[in-house]
Amino acid sequence: MERLKVKSFGLLTDVIGHDSIDFDFVDNTDELRLKLIEAYPRLKQLTFSIAVNKKLISQITALEIGDEIALLPPFSGG
Repeated sequence: MERLKVKSFGLLTDVIGHDSIDFDFVDNTDELRLKLIEAYPRLKQLTFSIAVNKKLISQITALEIGDEIALLPPFSGG
């Protein structure tokens, strides 16, 4: 089965226990979010964004093998 490499940052790394994990391939970001919460239930309590190929996504996004996926904690600019 194909795998996705998922990077995590900040508090999300603490919850997952690693800054990078290999995860079973899923078709889109909504499926990925559900599978991540299933694998790491504490994520359900946290707000986080998903970036695909260094672009923050705001809607369901199709995934392809080789995509660079990052889980990002809330952040603020100033």
